[in-house]
Amino acid sequence: MQEKTFYTITVFSENTVGVLNQITTIFTRRQLNIESLSVSPSAIHGIHKFTITTWAETEDAMRKLVSQIDKRVDILKAYYNTDEDLVHQEIALYKIETAKLIATSNVEELLRKHNARILDVSDHSTIIQKTGHYEETQSLFEELSKSIGVLQFIRSGRVAITKSKVERLSDLLERRKLADVQDVIMNTTK
Repeated sequence: MQEKTFYTITVFSENTVGVLNQITTIFTRRQLNIESLSVSPSAIHGIHKFTITTWAETEDAMRKLVSQIDKRVDILKAYYNTDEDLVHQEIALYKIETAKLIATSNVEELLRKHNARILDVSDHSTIIQKTGHYEETQSLFEELSKSIGVLQFIRSGRVAITKSKVERLSDLLERRKLADVQDVIMNTTK
């Protein structure tokens, strides 16, 4: 059996109703499971960025997936990357009992060890935040579970940015703008 590779797919689109459904349908048809999903406005006004992670056996499977996503009318462009091409993080929130946290002698040491911070403290609970890779947020979860107990836990989807100089979509939009200008020039000289 071939070993799978973890991929991050970035999809750019306008904020249109139904885009997410179109994307997830393509994953379903290709029998690929979405591990995490994050959607937010991109650096380009009016364009949203979907960051999706999945496992695949071959790069060819990723090429075909991205090609299918690109064919959708509402999609501007889709790309895939491996972890080496990206800087990526997740954010995790942990709710623990305040009394148990106070009773723990090494709270400050634990927070420093995991580079975590306290976001909110009430009489009944304390919220801790940790930003990092999956392994890091999971490690803190496991340590808190064993030592104090975790009342609630949530982890975001991956957010990622390429190591390239500019957002890849910027180049595509610039080429489209140039093509539009050339079309206008061609039409006015006829």
